[in-house]
Amino acid sequence: MKKLFLSMLAVLFAYTGFAQQLSGSSSTYFEIRKYYANEGKLPDLIKRFEDHTLALFEKSGMENIAYFLPVDNTDNSLTYILGYPDEKSRDVMWGKFMNDPEWKKVFEESRVDGALVKSVDQTFMKLAQGLNDTPKSQASGVFQLRIYTCFDGRLDNLIRRFNDHTQDLFAKQGLRNYPYWVTVEKDGSQPKLVYLLADSDQASFERDFQNFAKDPAWVKAKEASEADGKIVEKVDAVFFKTLPFSPMK
Repeated sequence: MKKLFLSMLAVLFAYTGFAQQLSGSSSTYFEIRKYYANEGKLPDLIKRFEDHTLALFEKSGMENIAYFLPVDNTDNSLTYILGYPDEKSRDVMWGKFMNDPEWKKVFEESRVDGALVKSVDQTFMKLAQGLNDTPKSQASGVFQLRIYTCFDGRLDNLIRRFNDHTQDLFAKQGLRNYPYWVTVEKDGSQPKLVYLLADSDQASFERDFQNFAKDPAWVKAKEASEADGKIVEKVDAVFFKTLPFSPMK
């Protein structure tokens, strides 16, 4: 009974922290969707989101979390994050959205001169427990989406290091912690850690991140956490700027 109570407290703290990051959020299941636009169609895709899609997502029960364009948009893409009450409701809400007569009308009208989207990548996630109790960040000029692939069995070590050291040391340098997630891997493989880190602009981010990497407190924490072996196998990072209509800034 005590273990159950402590488990419920951990979940409550995770949700409370996320509410600090995104006031009023009740989502527990999330999806990153990356749209690769057909040539010349990205402006039309952005306009469709702004004028119609966001409102229709909300009508279907989804939560609009953030909308981004890469700073270096070499693949003609748009990335956004949606929230859902839980995993089961995700497909129900998408079914409702796709069958909405208003969306069907908008979709067909937007395709008169050709399809806007070439392909879509999806990443499913849940909140990383213990990493979402930081204060809500002020609006930021640039974001970096960071995805950590760990060595086998080392994800919990990574989450512990972030909780005990990394987040505070980011903040010490002026970097802003936004929500942290772990992926839901449909094939049963080890989840990845996904988070958003931000700063006032890219130059400040790069300077502050270098200062973080050189901080003796970080070097000590990293070495201590890896006394029994390396934790992170690979880090993927992309700079983004939010679109004007993005709820997250």
